[in-house]
Amino acid sequence: MSTLAAAAETLRIPAAVDLAAIVVGALTGGLLAAREGFAVSGVLLLAVSGGLGGGLIRDVLLASGPPVALTNRAYLPAVAITAMVTFYFSGWLSKLTGLLVVLDAVTLGLFTVIGAQKAQLAGLPSASVVFIGTLTAVGGAVIRDVLLAQRADIVQPGPYNAVAALLGATALTVLAGPLGLAPIPVALVVIGLVAALRVLSVWRGWEAPVAVDLPDRARRRLGRDRSGRPDGRRRTLRRRVR
Repeated sequence: MSTLAAAAETLRIPAAVDLAAIVVGALTGGLLAAREGFAVSGVLLLAVSGGLGGGLIRDVLLASGPPVALTNRAYLPAVAITAMVTFYFSGWLSKLTGLLVVLDAVTLGLFTVIGAQKAQLAGLPSASVVFIGTLTAVGGAVIRDVLLAQRADIVQPGPYNAVAALLGATALTVLAGPLGLAPIPVALVVIGLVAALRVLSVWRGWEAPVAVDLPDRARRRLGRDRSGRPDGRRRTLRRRVR
């Protein structure tokens, strides 16, 4: 019961903050659609996926009734207004790249916390909490990339996105679970961690790690070590063969 009570406390995010996160997500999706030259329907669709996509997937998986995106009276109108703003002012908004990167990073942290805490409230195990938190943060981006018929951005090398959300959701699970820290400070720490990882990866050019063949790397390194021996044994053997 204490875990559920802690989760419930953390979920009391101010409505204005929650709505702001959705607007920023919609803004990102709408701007991408505007840059691609989409029609108004395309801008609206990508704005909905960016702002509400992750939450829709989360609520469907948790099966906790109708998705919040459909029951909350403010969410869809806010996304629609944001889509119209990006449709008519995409050029001006594109000049605010630095600010949008920071806002997008904070939004990523907010979505991670909201998703993970809703999974905790549902009584799911730790691994599922991490999964739902990460999916809530990046689900909208996945839907967006599917609509664009391109490889999902989160599976390609580049700035931390899913990686930041995954680390943040893991940190939340550990801090609010085994360590039993106060839920609201934990949520603030996780939002800051995710946002910092995202912003630093964009500004410093950090890329998510890619698959590595460890046996092949070990063989190559061993081969280089042998060929570079100072005693020249390999060279001597080669001369004798000649």
